[in-house]
Amino acid sequence: MAALLEVKGLKAFYGQTQALYDIGFDIAAGGITTLLGANGAGKTTTLRAICNMLRTEGTIRFDGQDIVGWATEEIVRLRIAHVPEGRGTFTTLTVEENLRIAAYTRRDKAAVHADLDRIFGYFPRLKERLQQQAGTLSGGEQQMLAIARAVMLKPRLMLFDEPSFGLAPLIVVEIFRIMRRINQEEKVSMLLVEQNAALALDLADTAYVLETGRVVMSGPASVVKNDENIRKSYLGY
Repeated sequence: MAALLEVKGLKAFYGQTQALYDIGFDIAAGGITTLLGANGAGKTTTLRAICNMLRTEGTIRFDGQDIVGWATEEIVRLRIAHVPEGRGTFTTLTVEENLRIAAYTRRDKAAVHADLDRIFGYFPRLKERLQQQAGTLSGGEQQMLAIARAVMLKPRLMLFDEPSFGLAPLIVVEIFRIMRRINQEEKVSMLLVEQNAALALDLADTAYVLETGRVVMSGPASVVKNDENIRKSYLGY
C-alpha cells in the first residue's frame, strides 16, 4: 500500500527543549500504525507535531503534500482528525451538539444528518444519550463521543492518543473493536498512541517503538509482538 503519511527527520521542541530527534515513519493508506514506548518517550509529542501544535523541523508529507508549518485548522481541513487523551469533548453541550460542531468544516451539510445515523451504528449508546450533557456521560461514553466527533469530519487519517486511558477493560475491548470497524468499513488510516502495548499490537499492522524521542525499533506489529527481547526491553510485558 502507498504511504498516506510520511514523516522524515522530524524534530520537535517545547520552547528550547528538544523532545523529538529525527523521528521517521510511514502510515499506509488504509493501514493502522502504532507508536509504543514508556511515558516520556515522545509518542504524544509526535501526534502534536503532526498537527503543528508545537515547533517542528523536518518533513511531514500527507498524501504527497508537505504540511510542516500549516495552521492546525488547515490540517484538520485535510481530514486529519485528532482524538486527544482526556477525551476533549465540550462538557456543557449535549451529545448531539458535540457531533454537529465536529462537522463545522464540512461543506456537504445535507450529508451530515445521514452521517449521524451511520455513527449511531457504531455507537448506539450515543443515540440513547443524544440530548444528554457530555459532561454527565461515563468515561467510556465520553471516549466514544470523542471518537464519533472525529468520524464526523469524514477523516482520511485519525490520530488516537491513549484511547484506553482510565477505562474499564470491557469498555476498552468494545472501543478497540469499534476502531477496527471504522478502519475496515470507512478505509480510514490510523496512528495509535497507546500505553497498552499488547492491545495496540493486536490492532495495528505496523509498530514503531520510541525511546527518549527516537525510534529504536520498528516492524510488522506481529513481529514486534512476538519478539520477547523487544517486549522486555521496551514494552514492559
